[in-house]
Formats: sequence, structure tokens, C-alpha cells
Amino acid sequence: MSDTSVTWLTQDAYARLTSELEQLSVQGRNEIAKKIESAREEGDLKENGGYHAAKEEQGKIEARIRVLTQLLRTATVGDAPESHGVVEPGTVVTAIIQGDSSTFLIGNREMAAGSDLDVYSEASPLGTAIIGLSIGDKKKYTAPNGKEISVEILKVETFRP
Repeated sequence: MSDTSVTWLTQDAYARLTSELEQLSVQGRNEIAKKIESAREEGDLKENGGYHAAKEEQGKIEARIRVLTQLLRTATVGDAPESHGVVEPGTVVTAIIQGDSSTFLIGNREMAAGSDLDVYSEASPLGTAIIGLSIGDKKKYTAPNGKEISVEILKVETFRP
């Protein structure tokens, strides 16, 4: 987890993620420890499906705790940046991509939880290609599959959760 990028989050998203981290760190860990202990008491661990399922669940909880810890440590919290017609993290973009109109948020999925918006990271191929573009700008970029994709920016708006 050496990623030192900064993620923008709304205050609501930050509070929700902080609450989730606290719940997983305390209650989530306690509950899974009880499940593991209970499964251990059933006997032979090699053929104990409950034990293996509980250990897998523990791994998922610990992974989520690590992700949340890193995200919250590096987050910039506040209002969405005011749109000035330039694509940047935290803006909602309407663009024509390969002939189809699409509206999406540039940022982190966590900040748009509960929203119907598609979200593209600024580090994604699309995000990297359009960051800094203005309304009316056109650009082509190469997708991971090698296909060249054309994008035209139609509108850039401030994200309103």
C-alpha cells in the first residue's frame, strides 16, 4: 500500500467511511473471532467448512480495513471543487465516448455511494486521458485492450451528492 495519491471525499462520505472503519475494526473483528473460535471447537480444521468460511471472511474484513485506513489517511475532505469547465477530480463530466453520450464522476467510488453516477478514477485510462481537458476538447487515448478511443467533453459540472 505505497500509493500516496490523495483522494477527494465529501464530508458525508468521510463520515460514512470512518464509521464503517470503526465498526469493522471493533465489532467486525470481534464477531469474526467468535465465529472462528466456534468453528475451531467443532474439531478437525482440515474438513471444517465453517472454519474456512470464517477465515475467508476475516481476510475480507482485514482487507477492507486496510483499504479504508489508507483512503481516509490520504483523503482531502470538503466540498466538491467548483467547476470551471475543466475536468478535474470531483467533477461530473458529460462526454461523447466512441459516439455514445455518457455522464460520470471523476473520482473515487466511495464518494458517490448512493448515487446512480458511474465513477471513473482519475488514474483510470479514461480519467488520465481527460483530466485537464475543457468543454469542447476532443482527445483519443489507447484503452488497455489496445483499442483507440475517442472522447469529446460536452459538459463539466460541480459534483452535488
